[in-house]
Amino acid sequence: MDTISLFPNRKGSSAALNQASQTKSLLNFSHSQLKPGQVALIGAGPGDAELLTLKALSYLQQADVVLYDYLVSDEIMALIPNDTILVCVGKKAGHHSVPQHKTNQLLVDFAQQGYKVARIKGGDPFMFGRGGEELEVLADAGIGFEVIPGITAAAGATAYAGIPLTHRDYAQSAMFITGHLKSEDDQMEWSTLARGHQTLVIYMGLMKSSYIQQQLIEHGRATNTPIAIIERGTQAKQKVLIGTLSELTSLAEYAQSPSLIVIGEVVNLSSKLSWFGSQVPQQNSTQPIAI
Repeated sequence: MDTISLFPNRKGSSAALNQASQTKSLLNFSHSQLKPGQVALIGAGPGDAELLTLKALSYLQQADVVLYDYLVSDEIMALIPNDTILVCVGKKAGHHSVPQHKTNQLLVDFAQQGYKVARIKGGDPFMFGRGGEELEVLADAGIGFEVIPGITAAAGATAYAGIPLTHRDYAQSAMFITGHLKSEDDQMEWSTLARGHQTLVIYMGLMKSSYIQQQLIEHGRATNTPIAIIERGTQAKQKVLIGTLSELTSLAEYAQSPSLIVIGEVVNLSSKLSWFGSQVPQQNSTQPIAI
């Protein structure tokens, strides 16, 4: 009968020592260099600073100038050296917002002046983050750039809430959409989004929660489909609201941005798999009570 003691002990082996040495080297040194006049488009991930890639951290510490959004957590901003020029170009309801064309111009101007420029965005810069638009402007201006991906909120926030995006018993696919919808010019394929046995993840959907709920139910999604709203996913203040699709509108009243809406049977697994933060169930369509 096999036991742990029968397996080879790699302690002290040259292979194990070599791997440990390589790991230490990765943690303390990066071969990648951000060059003067170059822009690094960096994904900050959903907020937990430990989810940053090594390359993202290295470039943040090399940059002369960092342009950042409101979604970049304070913990990540604290990793940037004190002598770095910080420029907030965020967009947030109720706050001063920098127009996109101004952000584009700042990137070009700083790069053309020879600065090492980092543009950091919450989550992944190519996932509903206008990263592609900003790079187009840089490409047209002949400015060199790199893209450092980040963990998108759909992957990070659900993982910290104990909600698998896919599961053989509940969801064979996952779809990501933005909640910035215009009801008068809605081009969403709601019949596709409302299909069962799939997970629907909605970014920036709080303000349109009533419309989203209405469309999904009208196109066939069951009213008792489990849902979760994950507020500040992966961060110390993470909060998870649990309910059903019929309660989406009322549940959204107790959440604040940034929040992610998750719809699908996989949400039922959160009570079993949740390991981080707290969850708040919806109780008889009244104010949620923390547990």
